[in-house]
Amino acid sequence: MAEKKRGANEPEPRPIIVKKIIVDGHGGHHGGAWKVAYADFVTAMMAFFLLMWLLGATTEKQRKALADYFTPTLVELKMASAGSTGLLGGDSLTGKENYPTTGGQGNLSITIPRDATGTKEQGGKAMRAVDRQRFEAIKKGLEDRMTKKGLAKLRKNVRFTETREGLRIDLIDEADFAMFQSGTDQLVPQARALIAEVSQALQTMPNPLIVRGHTDGLPYAAGRTMNNWMLSSARAESTRKALAETGIPNARFARIEGVADREPFIKADAYDPRNRRMSIILGWTRGGGGGDDDLDAETQAAIKERDDPVRAAHAAAQKIDMGGTALPTGAQLVNPTAPGTSSKPGKH
Repeated sequence: MAEKKRGANEPEPRPIIVKKIIVDGHGGHHGGAWKVAYADFVTAMMAFFLLMWLLGATTEKQRKALADYFTPTLVELKMASAGSTGLLGGDSLTGKENYPTTGGQGNLSITIPRDATGTKEQGGKAMRAVDRQRFEAIKKGLEDRMTKKGLAKLRKNVRFTETREGLRIDLIDEADFAMFQSGTDQLVPQARALIAEVSQALQTMPNPLIVRGHTDGLPYAAGRTMNNWMLSSARAESTRKALAETGIPNARFARIEGVADREPFIKADAYDPRNRRMSIILGWTRGGGGGDDDLDAETQAAIKERDDPVRAAHAAAQKIDMGGTALPTGAQLVNPTAPGTSSKPGKH
């Protein structure tokens, strides 16, 4: 097409410029940040609905187990504690991990919260309750067997006591009845028959057995080789042998003990004939042992004294050899303790 002629006074036409702009990435509208947030939201909702389903589909015991499984552990850090750069590294003589005195060895510093007992404690109480029911059945069964076997007059010589170790059956001497011939470990016929009936009753449970011999406080004559310690131990062995001969397998005997006159039945009179007795203890089922709350006041006081932190600290201090512990394998002491000298600290 022919170009149009312009007039003499008409200006030259301006050129038309076309600017093309290319946008990269399409901005935030098509980005991926919202996908991450949405995924987090969906995950949280899934966890929430899963929790609601678990609460509705489980029992109280199962929920307790789940809560214990997800209970976080507590990590004990000593590096920032007071005295961490000192001799004991922020610990104490009664601490759980005495690093300086154990050569750096010890348990991992992870402790389970005290309240996170789960169903273990409940299981122990349930087992203990079952054991008590079985103990009562053994007691009743033994009394019935004694009546049928013509041993009813010896029922007053048999005492049943529940202890921390288990069910204790005491076969007790009287002024007119003795289980052993005087000063020996020879069972009399009536005592042997009584032990046979006890053996039959104990065969109904597979629990471990402890046989413990007791004597009174009467001493032996001077110059004799026998004493109450040896006599109580010998009588305990004779009782164990009688139980084994009447059906108790040897694998069930946990301990055979002789305690002489140190645990009298009549504490006010060490010479009372009732202090001469045999204790046959049927132990608790494993994991169902009695707790400290079931103990008498005297036993609880003894346990408290045993666990006293001051006494434990002194005992731990006496065992510490400050020149010979916490050393790497193969290390040589510069100033070893001279032979014949004690490295234990003196009395304060």
